[in-house]
Amino acid sequence: MCRIKTATYRSGLSHVAVQHARVLGIMATLAVLSACSLAPGERMVQPPTLPVSNTDDGQATGAQQVPITDITLATVQQLRQQQPTVVSGGANDLTPLFGDAGPYKIGPGDVLQITVWDHPELAAALGQPIGPTRAADPTLGFVVDHEGNVQFPYVGSLHVAGESTEEVQRRISGDLGKVMVKPQVTVRIASFRASQIYIDGEVRAPGSQSINDIPMTLTEAINRAGGFAPTADQGRVVIVRGDKTYFVDVAQMLHNNQNPSKIVLQNGDLLRVEAREDYGVYVMGEVNKPATVLPMRNGKLSLADAISQAGSINPTSADAKQLYVIRGGPDKQPQVWHLDATSPVSMLLAKQFELEPKDVVYVDAGGLVRFSRVLDLLLPLINAGLTGAIIAK
Repeated sequence: MCRIKTATYRSGLSHVAVQHARVLGIMATLAVLSACSLAPGERMVQPPTLPVSNTDDGQATGAQQVPITDITLATVQQLRQQQPTVVSGGANDLTPLFGDAGPYKIGPGDVLQITVWDHPELAAALGQPIGPTRAADPTLGFVVDHEGNVQFPYVGSLHVAGESTEEVQRRISGDLGKVMVKPQVTVRIASFRASQIYIDGEVRAPGSQSINDIPMTLTEAINRAGGFAPTADQGRVVIVRGDKTYFVDVAQMLHNNQNPSKIVLQNGDLLRVEAREDYGVYVMGEVNKPATVLPMRNGKLSLADAISQAGSINPTSADAKQLYVIRGGPDKQPQVWHLDATSPVSMLLAKQFELEPKDVVYVDAGGLVRFSRVLDLLLPLINAGLTGAIIAK
């Protein structure tokens, strides 16, 4: 009796194993077929479609095809021609920023030091410090008032705003010549407080900088702020003047043999140096170190640079033929580029293909790797089901 039961149990177990093998074979076949059918790239017969919103309430009113374009030498040259390389014309015309800096013009708030030689009694007009001084206190001298006037003995009120020190010196000498014999007058600016600019962003010492007798050019302003910080994007320097904003690519200007010192800043200008971390590119998929990679210090980032910063393509799991660059945004036309990274020429194309901020670089996995990952998900369920069947039996 016991032998009959044992045989029956073994027969049932064998039947369960056979059923398990059949189920596993069917699921493996389906997984292989599905993995092959989902592989992107050249296997795709029709390009994907994305809904596009054409109404104010954000509802999609239609569908728009997003074709996949292969990265070739012609594609790289076409994209390079679309990049702006001039500083005049267009929406970002930098012509108003260029000019020749002349002599410093006196303005309200400046402190003048006026010396009349051989007349020490006029030195008392400079004043004497009263109590401890602070950094914000003006230097001893003649302060130009808000109307641009200055008071001096034997001369009275003199309007000096908008004039150079040489012009003021000649005017004071002429007025003092009416009461003195050949007066020798020296005029210099003891404190520059009339004009200043504001420097913000990725510089070593951000803050306000006073405009003095040294022309406040773009390079002079950056040098006074301690130079670019290591996190600075030298390709994205913003100058705000009044109600207009200008975008200056310092690295590109140097590449084009254009001197940034020709850009002269004015009173009230805001200079901001953008950070590289604000213009990163996302590298995903089968790379060794998926991450958000940052552009170089000149603001440029090629596809080869992005792959290199992500630790290169994973040789054990990636399908190097399926490398994609996905570009798009709320106000941009979606675009997808494809590169076969197995070709020897592909790295040359990747080096010349310039990425834009917020681009997505995606490296797809190989078919066998995806099949293996599907099995990794299914096998625990199959094993659990088999174990439950054995226990129930």
